[in-house]
Amino acid sequence: MKAVLQRVSEATVTVDGAVIGAIDRGLVVFLAVERGDGEPELARMVRKIAGLRIFPDAQGRMNHSVREVGGSVLAISQFTLAANLAKGFRPSFENAELPEPARQLFDRFCQQLAAAGVPVATGQFGADMQVRLLNDGPVTFTLEFSASKDERP
Repeated sequence: MKAVLQRVSEATVTVDGAVIGAIDRGLVVFLAVERGDGEPELARMVRKIAGLRIFPDAQGRMNHSVREVGGSVLAISQFTLAANLAKGFRPSFENAELPEPARQLFDRFCQQLAAAGVPVATGQFGADMQVRLLNDGPVTFTLEFSASKDERP
């Protein structure tokens, strides 16, 4: 499971000209589900994102989580993060999970993040989306938790 997190002042996602998700201060999370991902990777990702201290305190140090600042997450399914770009010039998506299992894990990711106390807005799985965001900092991080790697949050 791979994610790109961007700390934002505001963000929206639009499908067919209609805004379907919007947040003010918080994180935009672009999430890719890869083959072999399951509950362990999901739990690690949710725990890390909910607790990651990347918002400034009174001294300007990254010392608060999205929960602590009352922020929200705009979660966007982004299978292209699973691309393999090692060979040639055309991305290979063989590492991306099939659509239905990926949708189920993405939905559980959003539910579990909300259960962890972080309000979640989403895009539309599999749709052509336009995402607008105002990156705050700019602050951008990548996370990866894989069944094949022994990583700890």
